[in-house]
Amino acid sequence: MPIPGKEGPWRTGPVWIASDRPFARFVGRPTAAFLKVEAAGGIVLLVATLAALVWANSAWSGSYEALWTTEIELRAGSVELIQDLRHWINDGLMVVFFLVVGLEIKYELVAGQLRDRRAAVTSIAAAVGGMVVPAAIYAGFNAGGEGSAGWGIPMATDIAFALGVLALLGRRIPAPARLFLLSLAIVDDIGAIAVIGIFYTEQLSLTWLGAAGAGVTAILALRRARV
Repeated sequence: MPIPGKEGPWRTGPVWIASDRPFARFVGRPTAAFLKVEAAGGIVLLVATLAALVWANSAWSGSYEALWTTEIELRAGSVELIQDLRHWINDGLMVVFFLVVGLEIKYELVAGQLRDRRAAVTSIAAAVGGMVVPAAIYAGFNAGGEGSAGWGIPMATDIAFALGVLALLGRRIPAPARLFLLSLAIVDDIGAIAVIGIFYTEQLSLTWLGAAGAGVTAILALRRARV
């Protein structure tokens, strides 16, 4: 199409990923095609897990631990944030992960299958049972022993692996079953985080707790104002 005020046609080349450049042909397009596969996330998770297990139990296990303890620093003037790679993933990227999963659950509560509160109650009841029963079994076997304080460990469900398995199975899992497992895993993780915060925290930061409460209050106010 002509550009106003300019003579001649407006010519543009193909976008980068559609170009004939080697990196686009051999990396870009194959990667884009793979990411369109529904099970892509589960496949990546499975391959990464197997690679980590082999690496961590090999003769090069020292380099594996060195990778996770590598420090990454962000600095802006006098403000700096220094954490190792493990904490950047656990405290940073996992926040984004839970945000995405939480948005999916929120959609289901508002416009999806969890609009029926009975379906939500079923998932909550199953999650509570999945936390209380393992903790009780652990406490029963370790009561009075050195490991008695670890009763909170078997309560957590690894939601990332749960979603990975669901992604691998894809459409072979009925939508209600997938939603049930997803909501169960979310409630279970919320419960596990609450247990850690209440029973395993050495010092409670009232400042950050107040900031979180203020954020939730602001969200509720915006919803009431129909923003």
